[in-house]
Amino acid sequence: MLDQEKFYTALSQGKMDEVKRLTQEALDQGEPVEKVLKDGLLSAMDRVGVRFKNGEVYIPEVLIAARAMHSGMAVLKPILSKSSTRQAQQVIIGTVKGDLHDIGKNLVVMMLEGGGFEIVDLGIDVPPNKFIEAIKTHQPHVVGMSALLTTTMIEMKNTIQAIEWAGLRNQVKIIVGGAPVTSKFAQDIGADGYAPDAASAVDLVRKILAE
Repeated sequence: MLDQEKFYTALSQGKMDEVKRLTQEALDQGEPVEKVLKDGLLSAMDRVGVRFKNGEVYIPEVLIAARAMHSGMAVLKPILSKSSTRQAQQVIIGTVKGDLHDIGKNLVVMMLEGGGFEIVDLGIDVPPNKFIEAIKTHQPHVVGMSALLTTTMIEMKNTIQAIEWAGLRNQVKIIVGGAPVTSKFAQDIGADGYAPDAASAVDLVRKILAE
């Protein structure tokens, strides 16, 4: 029987070897890989996300939990890639042109991976044409843009316009975030959603995809 509490304790304390061991043990006991992923790793990471949102834990704790989750994912990945049942929904994410900040973006990436999404991380200082190329190549469900400077926020608008001009706007949902970004700004530039923090970004992506 998969013990969710054990998974949560090990993951929230960042115990990578313990998470790996629990994951392997659950598989050895005949638990389906989907169940180990969902009820073991993802549900534990979700709980960390809720605590982060409530201000009970902070970025360093989330990062060590995410790292521990990845050690468990490493055990599951080879099996998951063989099983065609799980088609993870894909999200492309990047910090817009002119902006070199990536801590917030990296946290969102980790939280989304923890939520079971497949992430294509374009990095920092990403020009509109790079977003467009990535949409054509990967055909994601959602595109996320981050900006940490008031001066680079305008690049979000430029990128959305470029995606429109490329005829790709109807194919993707676009979400934005970052310290200076607001819900009103997101609306004004034609984004589909805005998240104030990494844990909310996971909720937002789930909500958008369920619509």
